[in-house]
Amino acid sequence: MIPSTPINLFEYETLAQNRLSQMAWDYYASGAWDEVTLNDNRAAFNRYRLHPRMLVDVSQRDLSTTILGQSLSAPVLIAPMAFQCLADPAGEVATAKATAHSGIGMVLSTLSTKSMSEVAIANPQTWFQLYIHRDRNLTRALVEYAYKCGAKALCVTVDAPFLGRRERDTRNQFVLPQGMELANLCNLQAKDLDIPHRQGESGLFAYFAEQLDPGVTWTDLAWLRSLVPLPLVVKGILRPDDAIRAVEVGAEAIIISNHGGRQLDGAIATIDVVSQIVAAVGDRTEVLMDGGIRRGTDILKALALGAKAVLIGRPVLWGLAVAGETGVQHVIEILRDELSLAMALSGCAKLQDIDSSLVSRKS
Repeated sequence: MIPSTPINLFEYETLAQNRLSQMAWDYYASGAWDEVTLNDNRAAFNRYRLHPRMLVDVSQRDLSTTILGQSLSAPVLIAPMAFQCLADPAGEVATAKATAHSGIGMVLSTLSTKSMSEVAIANPQTWFQLYIHRDRNLTRALVEYAYKCGAKALCVTVDAPFLGRRERDTRNQFVLPQGMELANLCNLQAKDLDIPHRQGESGLFAYFAEQLDPGVTWTDLAWLRSLVPLPLVVKGILRPDDAIRAVEVGAEAIIISNHGGRQLDGAIATIDVVSQIVAAVGDRTEVLMDGGIRRGTDILKALALGAKAVLIGRPVLWGLAVAGETGVQHVIEILRDELSLAMALSGCAKLQDIDSSLVSRKS
């Protein structure tokens, strides 16, 4: 039986499933096709074992770090996730307030149900995630809008030339509830950009899906970087050679990601490629990763393999569904407390003490 106050992220997940509609739950929880990658993202962490140091003074721990010059209380950011108002009416604004209170980073999805302008007020350190669209004027308008709102970085997702096939959504005939809007695109509609007015917000989502451009190349990333003076973060890297290309076009950070298992099913689990990618790029860019993180020990393993920070996805939605802003804040607190304890038990008083000697892969 789950207690009234969850003590870990798995209990939040159970409570959230009971509170969300079937359509909303499946949209958040599902992966592509057979969900092999979705499940392997989580299972992969169990393929790694920790080698703790003993007799180290860990009476005080320091989890603080900086990412792109931004100070964080822990090496954690919130991944970009669409449609957060499905979980709570305050949606992305509640998440932003929780991250601001906790001192960690946040990346806002283009497909957010609260606008960048609203979210930036709640957390002025927010990054903006986007895709490069067929209509380059739309891309430019989104970038300029995010910059005007105070976004601290542009996070371009590169693993979605088409949307992955998520069969739970197909079965449910997923649509956004009436009254829920794609706030950033609606903002651009109001500015007379050539965005069609289709019936209902799901029509606007269909328009977005049509705008995904399968012809995007590395040259387009260089163009994107030229639009505004913001750091470029490339999200969706799974290969060392692609990581090197991202560095060559000027990416200040890359995010090792398989889109939470929602794009190519059968893609490698993210934790399994961290060390290879870090070795390929060295200190030329900051390397982050997401996918399957549910415990503080997962974060410790990712850092030991070379990631500078991690991004948390679905557990934030579970916290949002259970208790809104308070739930998100508690999810962050649980992870931070677990990481602090895992560091202490591994003989690490600060993040700089975490290195590759702490972790090995099971044979």
